[in-house]
Parts: sequence; C-alpha cells; structure tokens
Amino acid sequence: MHATALSTFRFSKNTCIAQAQPKTQGTVTEQSPGIEVMTDLASIKAATIDPHTSLDRAEQAMIHQGVRSLFVVSDFPCVDGLITLADLGGEKPMQQINDRHLRRQDLSVADVMTALSALDALDYDELKSSTVGQVIATFKKLKHSHLLVVQAATAQGPARIRGVISLTQLERQLGRPLPEAMPQH
Repeated sequence: MHATALSTFRFSKNTCIAQAQPKTQGTVTEQSPGIEVMTDLASIKAATIDPHTSLDRAEQAMIHQGVRSLFVVSDFPCVDGLITLADLGGEKPMQQINDRHLRRQDLSVADVMTALSALDALDYDELKSSTVGQVIATFKKLKHSHLLVVQAATAQGPARIRGVISLTQLERQLGRPLPEAMPQH
C-alpha cells in the first residue's frame, strides 16, 4: 500500500509569520500546584555543557540558549552537576583563583559547578501533590537557588531528573521577590 503525500502550501512574498514559542509559565499563587513552577524536562530539552568548558564559553552558551543554568554532563546521559550564571560571576571563581593561583581563563566549569551530590532534589510524585507555598518553604529552608525534581524508576525506565525549579523563575511567576529564600554566600 502506498501512502498518500500530505498537501503543502506556500506563503506569499513578504508574509510575516511567527515561530511557535514554548509555552510560558504563567503567574502562580502560593495555593497553585507546585508542579506549575517546575521546568519539565520531558517537554523542554535540558541545556547541557561539558565540565572541561571554560567559564567564558559557559557564559556564552547560557546567553545563546537563553538560560541561567546548565546541566554539566561528561558522560551522557549521566548528570555531573549544575552550573549557574551566579556560579560564573560569583565568589566561586575568585576563591579558585586565590586558592590555586590561577587566572580566570584557566578555570573550567568543573572548577565552579555544584556537584550532583551537593544538589537537593524533590520527588516528582510528591511535587505533583504539593503547592507553590510548600516549594517556597523548601527554598526558605534550604537557601538554594535551584532544586532538582527526580522521577522514580518505573517498569518503563530508570530514575531520572524530570525537572528543575529555579528560585528566579519561581519569583518571576509569583511576581515578587522572595528575599528570605535567597541563597546565603
């Protein structure tokens, strides 16, 4: 049996048509479902970077991809950690420069990233039944800028990072800052 080709069409000259954009995460309240503040990696491809990449290139990658954090991956699909824009310009590079007597251009992502073992993670199923207020309380308690969301292993596959929650994105969705949840340096 031969498949029938789909019909096509062409635009007239000077037609302006926008590209589809990812669904933006809308405004939330503390009573909204907690899952609404998670970036779902089942829907949006995670931005990644190699741990040996220079800090300047990592920053350029973030700018190019329009993100403020990257998953650090040396052996796909295993995640080594996370690097944020704050890590690139914060005290971590200065501490490495002073402690190791290096120049900034000699530092790599691996030198300033937060290792996977130092990141706090939430259970995906628990997040699905939580509220944004509970997520805020978690940020206040931990004083971190990001939380991973892990989906447990199933018959269909192993455990995986299902999403990430950024304090900056949460504040944007709430429409207000959460200074009491800010990471301590």
